[in-house]
Amino acid sequence: MTLSPQLENKFSELLKRYPVKRSALVPMLLYSQDEYGHISDEMIAEIARRLDLNTLQVTETLVYYSMLRRAPAGHCHVQVCTNISCKVRGGEKLWEHAQKRLGIGHKQTTSDGVFSLEEVECIGACTGAPAAQVNYDFYECLTPEKLDAILDQFQAGKKPAPVPHVSGSIHERHPAEVPVISRRFGIKNSRKIEVYRKHEGYQGLEKALKEMTPEGIIEEVKKSNLRGRGGAGFPAGVKWSFVPKDSPKPKYIIANADESEPGTCKDRPLLEFDPHQLIEGMIIAGRSVNSHQGYIYVRGEYRYVLDIVDGAIREAYEHGFLGKNILGSGFNFDLCTHTGAGAYECGEESALMESLEGKRGYPRIRPPFPAVVGLYGCPTIINNVETLSAVPSVILKGAEWYAGLGPARNGGTRLFCVSGHVERPGIYELPMGFNLLKMIEVAGGMRGGKKLKAVVPGGSSTPALKAEECDIAMDFDSLAKAGSMLGSGGVVVLDEDTCMVDFARRIMKFYAHESCGWCIPCREGTSWIKLILDRFHAGSGRAEDIPIIDEAAKNIFGRTFCPLGDAAAMPMMAIVKKWRHEFEEHLSGRCPFKAAEVAVEE
Repeated sequence: MTLSPQLENKFSELLKRYPVKRSALVPMLLYSQDEYGHISDEMIAEIARRLDLNTLQVTETLVYYSMLRRAPAGHCHVQVCTNISCKVRGGEKLWEHAQKRLGIGHKQTTSDGVFSLEEVECIGACTGAPAAQVNYDFYECLTPEKLDAILDQFQAGKKPAPVPHVSGSIHERHPAEVPVISRRFGIKNSRKIEVYRKHEGYQGLEKALKEMTPEGIIEEVKKSNLRGRGGAGFPAGVKWSFVPKDSPKPKYIIANADESEPGTCKDRPLLEFDPHQLIEGMIIAGRSVNSHQGYIYVRGEYRYVLDIVDGAIREAYEHGFLGKNILGSGFNFDLCTHTGAGAYECGEESALMESLEGKRGYPRIRPPFPAVVGLYGCPTIINNVETLSAVPSVILKGAEWYAGLGPARNGGTRLFCVSGHVERPGIYELPMGFNLLKMIEVAGGMRGGKKLKAVVPGGSSTPALKAEECDIAMDFDSLAKAGSMLGSGGVVVLDEDTCMVDFARRIMKFYAHESCGWCIPCREGTSWIKLILDRFHAGSGRAEDIPIIDEAAKNIFGRTFCPLGDAAAMPMMAIVKKWRHEFEEHLSGRCPFKAAEVAVEE
């Protein structure tokens, strides 16, 4: 098969990035699809030949990832998000409108081949809900009328201007905010290395390389009380200390930029507006464990972000911050990006490594843990983008300063993605431990003067809090005591008109869709709970269904190889426990909240 010069060059570049050829598989498939519209049998055979694989190995990997297509899509592939943040701002009405406007349904194409349509899970635009993508471009804060105007331009052969930033991430600072990792947001050309260096950029790296030992770096990160911002909250410095110093194998640093937790969109602006901060953090992490290779695993939907990060990496090489003998220190570090292709499961660190190795994103059984046996069987550190982006400030300004920004054991600040029924959805950098009720006020208060009903404090996997539970400090320990989690910092605010049965139904639809299918409790349990909730909300629920939902969730919890099962079970158990009366009200045969549904607003 003869490839275009552009694709040929891309394939050649990909093969140079990895010590194992198969790692190039998923990026090759996605870039092929971008060029040809789908992945043909001929392309499967060509990629298999280049990677020394058979076609079955390529195909079984291909079908795992939701973004990869075997059949052609329309020239304009429209994807409408209906997950929780978009749902509560009118995403489902937008989806219904898109179907009527185009005259097609889910994964269908118009007869002229111009449009194809797909209902998708969270696309990382939660503070710009409801949102959609057309061929990777983001369109946010949509209404049916705005969507029509966009589609009209595509129909006329024009490309409407996308919204290439997270809505709300660039805003007038609230006095309560403490800008640390977001302090360069809003500065013109903040992603460029010249601007980054004018604002303390790479000074932390210089200090780490010239004034500190690897052990000293780890101790400083430990003392800072920097805990993992991806969800679990495990102390970053402790994780780094687990890497065996005497291992003869290569060591790897991976930035997990596969943020797919509904309600969460904080890594996207960090990558878009300040990619060098992440690069600097990764080099410092590499120095601390004597690693010389890093990978940034970026979710497939963030294509324009991937291009921005690739550009920043090129700049870092050109200025001597990557490559050989960085700043004359004798330390070498190489870095490149790697694209995912649509799989929430790949946010789990062991599944991410499987994906990076060119396989399905199935979780690994642990132990061994990645710090000892990780990527390619070698010691590996995996941290979230937000975690690694905080490292330069910790090193430059000191652990004591950073730890002092938050309460005990919860150092620093946090990027909170506040979405849902608030007046000013946005991404706000606030001190760890900031009060949740005050956070809602920072985001402009309740939308339309409605009463607060519930808050999802850390993404869809975290148990929701009732209004009377929301006078609480937003840190890992306080929320754990309250029976919930800080998670990824995705704060979804729900008003009095929200049907919690319907909300639970949308959460379970997501987890049933994203379950990798390996574990029976997760694969079967999520699907069965979704079916019961669908029936319940449609008016055919039975009283005995209520304890069945709770019991099924409990039988998933703690019985799966990875946390996805727990992520599905925990919010279900909380909703059934705290809003059981709403389930009982549905037994009359209709949803009591349907009359109060809020129409999509301008």
